[in-house]
Amino acid sequence: MAIVLLALLLFPSAYAQPWSVCGNTGNYTAASTYQDNLSQLAASLPKKASSNTSPLFATGTAGAVPDLVYALALCRGDINASACKDCVTIGFEDAQQLCAFNKEATVYYDSCLVSFSNEDFLSTTVNGNENEVTVLMDAQNFTESADYIRLLLFTLLNDTSESAINSIRRFTTARMDISSLPTIYCAVQCTPDLTADECAACLQDFPQVTLQYLDGQRGGRLLGVRCNMRYEIYKFYQGDPMLRIISLASAVPTIGKTPPGTPVTVYPQPPPAAPPAPQMITTPIAAQEETGRKGKLWIIGIAIPLVAILLCSTFTFLWLRRPKKGVLSSQDRAGANRIEENALVWTIEQKSSEFTLFDLSELLEATKSFAEENRLGQGGFGPVYKGQLSDGQEIAVKRLASHSGQGFTEFRNEVELIAKLQHTNLVRLLGCCIQAEEKILVYEYLPNKSLDFFIFDERQSSLLNWYKRRAIIEGVAQGLLYLHKHSRLRVVHRDLKASNILLDQDMDPKISDFGLARICSSNDAEGNTKRVVGTYGYMSPEYASEGIYSVKSDVFSFGVLLLEILSAKRNSGFHQYGDFLNLLGYTWHLWEIGRWLDLVEASISKEMHEAEARRYINIALMCVQENADDRPTMSDVVAALNSESVVLPEPKHPAYFNLRVSKSVESAVVVEACSLNEMTITQDPQGR
Repeated sequence: MAIVLLALLLFPSAYAQPWSVCGNTGNYTAASTYQDNLSQLAASLPKKASSNTSPLFATGTAGAVPDLVYALALCRGDINASACKDCVTIGFEDAQQLCAFNKEATVYYDSCLVSFSNEDFLSTTVNGNENEVTVLMDAQNFTESADYIRLLLFTLLNDTSESAINSIRRFTTARMDISSLPTIYCAVQCTPDLTADECAACLQDFPQVTLQYLDGQRGGRLLGVRCNMRYEIYKFYQGDPMLRIISLASAVPTIGKTPPGTPVTVYPQPPPAAPPAPQMITTPIAAQEETGRKGKLWIIGIAIPLVAILLCSTFTFLWLRRPKKGVLSSQDRAGANRIEENALVWTIEQKSSEFTLFDLSELLEATKSFAEENRLGQGGFGPVYKGQLSDGQEIAVKRLASHSGQGFTEFRNEVELIAKLQHTNLVRLLGCCIQAEEKILVYEYLPNKSLDFFIFDERQSSLLNWYKRRAIIEGVAQGLLYLHKHSRLRVVHRDLKASNILLDQDMDPKISDFGLARICSSNDAEGNTKRVVGTYGYMSPEYASEGIYSVKSDVFSFGVLLLEILSAKRNSGFHQYGDFLNLLGYTWHLWEIGRWLDLVEASISKEMHEAEARRYINIALMCVQENADDRPTMSDVVAALNSESVVLPEPKHPAYFNLRVSKSVESAVVVEACSLNEMTITQDPQGR
């Protein structure tokens, strides 16, 4: 990023509007079909955008593959239709000049943006095909205390973003008035076709990018095709601010993380010409508001220094986290953890919901100081204890072990994620505790432990007849369907396994442990990570080897789980199936020779018809097919489970089916993972 910044500093022409981003998806030629299609959109989109009701926004397509063109135009929420039309018209002209014959281009102005591509970026919710964010910065810095300014800036950006997310127009202008400082103006906008959650996901990395590239600057912008942010010390938008911030009572710095590999293009922005003086001072304010504001600012004058002292170390570390050579020291890493812990505490305290921030003393009393007799089990996260609150409510307490491989990142992920999910087949997170060195999750207590306790134990498995196992299978499927399709967050669990299926008093299943879960937009096909985490035996091949995850990764895990419920055997571990290393290969062998009931555990085989066994094994094999595209969605799976009239296709071979036990060395089998990713594999004490 620094190289890009330094290179652009050498070229003054980069300062001028528009700011252009030229794509790399190919070129077109003059008088080609692609250019004709682009011309159609250049003629139609300005009128379409300006004729829409506020906000002024339009998308369109022209032509057919391979000359299909996708385009988007968005005008700032405060400008009028005529100005919008003119801006979009000029945008198409400038884009074709600045990115001559590029099939993909985006241009940004103060008042609008125009973007077109030969790839379908309209069906996604990320900032263009490369998820690129353009950063413009004022060349001048604030002269006040850096820590103090960071606190104010984070407050302004967070509050304005939250207001924009919850606005129907996905647009908010704001003004922050703090004595002894210049008034700061801000605007945040998402394209209005995004849902509130999609807008929030688009904006979630802006705090971190702001910190890295705009730290201390008196003005700056983050520009993306789907969302953008701007702040200045002069009033750059029209009309009165939609949000006024005159108190730091709700100051909650949200420290985001930029996903690895996310490109960020940095442009320097020269100081704008000072606007006429009246624009700087004539925001209408009622006299009584002024009186109230002065009173509040007097209180702030006392409160801010105290807050600033508490946050000084936080923002000092964040300053140090800016991109630079070298590696963070262990002391810095410890500081990073403390920063994120504090930010999470503040976020929880700000939200008014049923989610509770427990006091450590309350949980010590509930669990009798984590007494061994209250210990329910041990997971990769740490030990789990049963507890009882003072009002008699029973709880399950997961205590983060100091050596836990899951760590604070997954702890925070679970707190921020599962608290927003509500479904009868998902475990309910009641709250958490972040105090001293303790990180604790508090769940509803489920008396019957987890599914693996029953199906992998010969004495306990007989307690689950086929009727109950079928209900568990269907409940897990419904829970996954909710995560993938019906929840407002669209979640990939990434660690579905028997030990993460908890059973309530009626033996109904609840999916738990969302520490590794990831949010995806409704249109995201897949994601990619350099850090592969999960449990051996449940991970899909594309995720284990390449770090590619999607809803189809969860479908694969569900297929493995279904086979384990039917057979009461683990897919991997200390069990071997003749010549086959795992349950998938053994199942495929039985499928090919038509001996379906041989897979089913003896205690339930008498309760099942052969046709029923075949149907469930067919569904499972469809889920564990090697190619992700061949696997069904959870909608398809639920339909197949609920109706025998659904015709099931013949499955293709599963992943890992050809792993065989060496006849010469049966006691040791080595499987090499072909992956450049960092891989973290969970293996439970019992061989999970």
